[in-house]
Amino acid sequence: MTAGARAITLSEWQARGPADCEELRGRYLDQSKAAGAVAALLRESGMLELTELRHGLRVQAFSHVGRVRIADLSVTVLPKLSASSMLRLLRYAYGYRRLSLISEAVHQVEVCGFEDLLVRQLNDEARELLSRGLQRAYVGRNERLASPRGRIDISQLALEGGRVTATLPCRHFPRIEDTLLNRVLSAGLQLAAAATESIELRRECRRLASLIEEQVSPVRLNSFVMNQVERKMNRLTSAYGPAMSIIRLLLEAQGVTLEGETQSHRLPGFLFDMNAFFQALMLRFLRDNLPGCGVRDEQSLKGMMRYQPDFNPRKRKSPTPRPDYIVMQGKSLRAILDAKYRDLWATSLPRDMLYQLVVYAMSHRQQPESAIIYPTADPQAREARIEVKDPVSGNRIGQVSLRPVHLGRLEQLVTASTAEARRQREQYASRLAFGAK
Repeated sequence: MTAGARAITLSEWQARGPADCEELRGRYLDQSKAAGAVAALLRESGMLELTELRHGLRVQAFSHVGRVRIADLSVTVLPKLSASSMLRLLRYAYGYRRLSLISEAVHQVEVCGFEDLLVRQLNDEARELLSRGLQRAYVGRNERLASPRGRIDISQLALEGGRVTATLPCRHFPRIEDTLLNRVLSAGLQLAAAATESIELRRECRRLASLIEEQVSPVRLNSFVMNQVERKMNRLTSAYGPAMSIIRLLLEAQGVTLEGETQSHRLPGFLFDMNAFFQALMLRFLRDNLPGCGVRDEQSLKGMMRYQPDFNPRKRKSPTPRPDYIVMQGKSLRAILDAKYRDLWATSLPRDMLYQLVVYAMSHRQQPESAIIYPTADPQAREARIEVKDPVSGNRIGQVSLRPVHLGRLEQLVTASTAEARRQREQYASRLAFGAK
């Protein structure tokens, strides 16, 4: 950090201002035009809000954790979970291998930053892939060879008009390590080295990248390349899945795309969306522990809303609600669920979330109910239910449920491997999906 720079630390959903933080007293954004642009980008994307007050800045954190730099001010947002718990749940949610647990004594997330959890796991995944041997693939090449291999290119030979040379044009398929997966792995390690502020982790990232980059050509990481990687994944390349998902998370956490825009803006730092992580965590937990049921994520409720053809002058697409999860049993719809990373036991349910859940409930005519799943650390948290009634007759027409997820309890369940733990996981998943009896 440069001389005169200031650093503040706060937890997710916490706010700090000049009254309780010396580093924010007398600090304003108008000292730098670039700082104002970064602050506006963070505010519009809902990642972090910086407000200029009379005596300095006020910083409000939301569901993103990590570290971001605004001019000479460094803001670190920490998750409420401990580093070890966070890593265990990350590994479960995204299917990362359990290779070497991070040491809280040496790599405390409070010191290094949340991004170092992902960087450390990526290094473990890369070491495992290197120890097994990098994936090789047959790649077609057209070359002139003194010792012919593959198929001699007769067409090319005829075009040359019988020229006498010591080589022949050949089309062959050598099995090499210069594949897209290995290119992305090398570039991802370089990206991780730039994301972490830990000298030890940065050194290890670059060492591992140097072992790969000698055999592969460079590639520029972007969403298009990561989508290509996702399409190429199969059972033969499944070992690369965890590393590729970490690289995608690191890439997405260093940029932001605003609504209505296609270009991603690069952030001066790293901010990880805990809401997306919580959705991935609950998706895997429900899929793994609801026997006889299928869980679909972000399934659109087609046909629920549409513009009338004669009254759509701007020719806009009809709005399509997309709940986070739909639980199906055979062909019948059992539950409509939404997941939000916000402790609704400690805070009230926002009106926009309530209205959204009511819309989901009304879409299920046989059983007009929907539920929101939220995390909490309070052991006293219980399910709450809101009845939706007809304002004229007073008859009940639907129900919205608020179901807490005790993250400590969830961590215990997903890390245990006994038959009793499996039974308890199924009971807990059933309670989250269908409610308490």
